[in-house]
Amino acid sequence: MEAVRRTADEFNDPTSKIIGCAMRVHATLGNGFQEVIYQRALQIEMGLAGLGFVREMEMPVIYREELIGTRRVDFFVEEEIMVELKALIELEDVHMAQGINYLEAYNIKIGLLINFGSKSLQFKRLLNRKYRPGANKLII
Repeated sequence: MEAVRRTADEFNDPTSKIIGCAMRVHATLGNGFQEVIYQRALQIEMGLAGLGFVREMEMPVIYREELIGTRRVDFFVEEEIMVELKALIELEDVHMAQGINYLEAYNIKIGLLINFGSKSLQFKRLLNRKYRPGANKLII
């Protein structure tokens, strides 16, 4: 997957604050734990940072305007950002593609993919280029 450079203006949102929280978690715990441990620690950090979020939010999967199931996102932050956590040795293109697919399926503009499993914290900001403002807006 080709890396696309983004400008700071494209990310005028809380993603930097979320990444800072993830860095504190990784600096404290290091790598090697299961994803759920990082999820619980990030929940604490984001709460301390004053971020509004829902953990393990159930999201509808719609196909041709019919509900065909649900999927949980690790965090839905400030009613606008999907955050997916991983605890892998290395993020791969397939993980980024999956994150983009989720953004498109849920019509969410911005996502973060955060990997706690590597020696250094890995994160990718994801942008849904097919985002349709006002269409299928989630209600919490």
